[in-house]
Amino acid sequence: MKAKALILTALLCPACAMAQYDPVVMTVNGQPVPRSEFEYSYNKNNSDGVIDKKTVEEYAELFINYKLKVQAALDRKMDTLALFNREYLQYRDQQLVPMYVTDADMENEAYKVYVNTKNRIGEKGLVKTSHILMRVPQDADDAKKNAAKARIDSIYGVLKAGGDFATLAQQFSQDPGSARNGGQLPWISVGQTLPEFEEHAFALKTGEMSQPFLSAAGYHIVKMDGRKELEPYDTLKSDIMKFLESRDARNQIANRNIDSIAASKRMKREALLDQKAAEVSAADPDMKYLFQEYHDGLLLYEVSNKEVWKKAADDTEGQKAYFNKNKSKYKWDEPRYKGIAYHTQTEADIDAVKKAVKGKPFDEWAEILRKTFNADSVIRIRVEKGIFKEGDNQLVDKMAFGKSDITPKPLKDYPYDAVYGKKISKPEDYSDVKGLVVADYQDELEKAWVKELRKKYPVTIDKDVLKTVNKH
Repeated sequence: MKAKALILTALLCPACAMAQYDPVVMTVNGQPVPRSEFEYSYNKNNSDGVIDKKTVEEYAELFINYKLKVQAALDRKMDTLALFNREYLQYRDQQLVPMYVTDADMENEAYKVYVNTKNRIGEKGLVKTSHILMRVPQDADDAKKNAAKARIDSIYGVLKAGGDFATLAQQFSQDPGSARNGGQLPWISVGQTLPEFEEHAFALKTGEMSQPFLSAAGYHIVKMDGRKELEPYDTLKSDIMKFLESRDARNQIANRNIDSIAASKRMKREALLDQKAAEVSAADPDMKYLFQEYHDGLLLYEVSNKEVWKKAADDTEGQKAYFNKNKSKYKWDEPRYKGIAYHTQTEADIDAVKKAVKGKPFDEWAEILRKTFNADSVIRIRVEKGIFKEGDNQLVDKMAFGKSDITPKPLKDYPYDAVYGKKISKPEDYSDVKGLVVADYQDELEKAWVKELRKKYPVTIDKDVLKTVNKH
């Protein structure tokens, strides 16, 4: 009877049955990896936009290496570090916080903004004005004040005689933002501008012009262009919503809601978000694996940095040894010029530069030249140091590679040009190809590390389950 009930349940709810069946595709150090987790990672890293797509079998090997490195980080207890946990929760909560705000919350906020704006505007409504301004600095003496007053009075006289307000504003107003528009200002309400300006502007009728008056900014003449009441909410709703989105209001509302819910449940904010993460993970496998991806990805970065990236970048002796052992890898198809291209203010400094670095290690040249020629506020020379191939630098091309048809662009205030260094047909030292050496050395360290991890942690793959990836 029980068997019949199970069969009936499966028939009536095939999705439920499939959801419950999630076979283990592999185990890494005894930890099972369900097929759904592997599929999530495989599909995300082998989507249509990926150039170097992997087969399921190829990706399985990369995935195992990933899991082994994460296990190494866990063994080193990197997941218990305070900095790691802060970073992980920051990434995780970027997914959780938006779940605490709805479109209805946003519309309620938009309506609040509208009501507050309407109350602030009050019965006086909105006015559209134009003005002409003669600025008077706060520390202006009587002479400057009188001069500004004389100019504004002169302009007022022309306006009273029929002069065009917009034309005069463009020519004489010292408010450049509005002057470009014939003196016209945006719609304003009470409380948005200088008290003296507001007093005169709101006292005008449409089409009227004020006499010159003084504010904290200077002397104004104001013309009333129009009045209106605030438009209905439905008319402004879209603009208010865009304004709120631009001010990150959605995130602010979500955080307010989180704090409110946490307080009502007498929980800490962190505990509430932990609870939400557990609920979301149980209901949505993709979110579960996204959280895990954040968690494991941060661990992978930290442990890889310690074991490979920073280790190789800081290990100068290791870089040297790797280069000396693999010199045949670092060949050039054409010679390079190892040296400097430089420009000086005086002819004497051409030789002075050469004497300063002659016989000194190449990697010390830049500091020597800085201290010798550019230590104070006067920059005597301009220098570009490097290992140049043809086409990298016009001065090097002309003076070192003998390209007589090239005319380097002169550098202002530095009329004397020169190069110093030598041609080399292959790298002399690891530092000549340091970027390549470091990258190759990192690859070597990583391969050795993965080999060690493969020996340390047992791994098993269920090849039959692997064959069913994306085929069930």
